[in-house]
Amino acid sequence: MITQAHLEIGSKIPDFNLPGVDGKNYSPDEFAKSKILVIMFTCNHCPYVQAYENRLVNLQKDFKANGVDFIAINANDEKNYPEDSFENMIKRAQEKKYNFPYLRDRTQEVAKTFGASYTPEVFVFDQNRILQYHGRIDDNWQEPSKVTKQNLKEALEAILTNKPVDRANTQAIGCTVKWAN
Repeated sequence: MITQAHLEIGSKIPDFNLPGVDGKNYSPDEFAKSKILVIMFTCNHCPYVQAYENRLVNLQKDFKANGVDFIAINANDEKNYPEDSFENMIKRAQEKKYNFPYLRDRTQEVAKTFGASYTPEVFVFDQNRILQYHGRIDDNWQEPSKVTKQNLKEALEAILTNKPVDRANTQAIGCTVKWAN
């Protein structure tokens, strides 16, 4: 397992250009008009990610009109985790009706640059592409009805109203990123 320091709050968004399941390539520049850009490290096979998929689709739907865009990035090793292959990503995005780009980080360089360690793990950048929130989506991955702290949603609401994020760093909850040898 590779462990590295994640981006610190106040860091500028790292640049990247990755292929999406829709056949287009994406970089942060594509979202220059977005007030907030949420980068999510995710995958297909992790039960934590699967538990959060509908919540993430709903958050994107709820916040899209406010200028918030989500991007999902899968950096998992597909050799040892074939379920996370690009072909399977295409199927997953269609099955789950993703309303955000789902990108492939085959070299794992983008995940390393962000310091991503888990799936899911979110990084929330304001309009100036400065990191304002990093960590988990909420405090109960198994039972949405028992969530008491909606960290990602609260961070989005704070940034949209020009308020500081209450807890800018939380511990992501999920599977570890599956690094290639």
